[in-house]
Amino acid sequence: MSTRVSVLVPTLDEELNLPECLDSLTWADEVFVLDSYSHDTTVEVARARGATVVQHGWEGYSRQKNWALSTLPFRNDWVLIVDADERVTPELRCELQQVLANPTCDGYYLNRKFIFLGTWIRHAGWYPSWNLRLFRHRLGRYDDREVHEHVVLNGRAGYLRSDLLHRDRRGLEAYISRHNRYSTLEATARLKAERDAPDRAKLPVSVLASPVQRKRFLRERVWPHVPGKPLVLFVYMYFLRRGFLDGRAGLALCVFHAFQEFIVGLKLAELRRLSSMEPSR
Repeated sequence: MSTRVSVLVPTLDEELNLPECLDSLTWADEVFVLDSYSHDTTVEVARARGATVVQHGWEGYSRQKNWALSTLPFRNDWVLIVDADERVTPELRCELQQVLANPTCDGYYLNRKFIFLGTWIRHAGWYPSWNLRLFRHRLGRYDDREVHEHVVLNGRAGYLRSDLLHRDRRGLEAYISRHNRYSTLEATARLKAERDAPDRAKLPVSVLASPVQRKRFLRERVWPHVPGKPLVLFVYMYFLRRGFLDGRAGLALCVFHAFQEFIVGLKLAELRRLSSMEPSR
C-alpha cells in the first residue's frame, strides 16, 4: 500500500543518480520528476520507473521548485522534496510513513547524511544538516534566494530522526562544477544584499531561533563582515568543528570550501567593478 505523499525530484542530466533515487521512493503514492530539458537519458530513466515527468525551463533553485509547488496537480496534501543525488533510507521511509499516518506538525526537517569521497562526513559542520523537505504543499514556499534556499513554512515544523542519504554518483568533477556555479550565485546574492535589495519571502533569521535559522543569521548578518573569510572558514571547519576527524575526505572538503570562499570573494569584487562601470557605459 502506497503512502499518501507526493514526491518532487528536480533534475538536470541526472541519469547516474536518478535510478537509486527513484528506487528508494517506490512506496510513495506519486513521484514527479521536474526536469529542465536534460541532454542525457534522465527522462527515459524516470519514465521507466513510473515517475511522471514534467519539463520546465530552468529558473533557479528556489523559483523552479516554487513553480512546481504552485503548478503541479499534486493529489496529496503532503509533498516530499528529494534531490536526484539523495536516497530515502528504509529507516527514513518507515518514519515518514508513521508520521504521515498521524501528523502533528505542518512540516518536518530531514537530516542529510553527506557522503564525500566515499566517506560519511560526520564533522566540519556538515552533520547534522537539517532541511525542511516534508510539508503541506499549500503552506510552504522557498525564499527567493539564488543559492542556499530554504522553505518558508506557514505553520509548525518538527524534526525526523532518520537520515536522508546524500551520495552523488557523478564524481568529483561534477561536484567541483556545481560548486563553481554556486560560487557565482553566492557572489550575486551578496552583491544584492549590499545594494539593500532583500530577497522576497525571506526566511526569518535570529540567533536565538532554530538551528537552520541560526545558520542563516550567521550567513547573512555576520559572515559578510568577517575579514579573511577563506582562512577563517578553514579553521572553523577543520579545527573548531573537528573536520580532521573525517580523515582525508574531511581535509579535502575543508580545503575545497575555503577555496570556494576565496573564489566567491573574487567574483564579488568583479561584480562590484562591473556594476560601478555601468553608468559610464
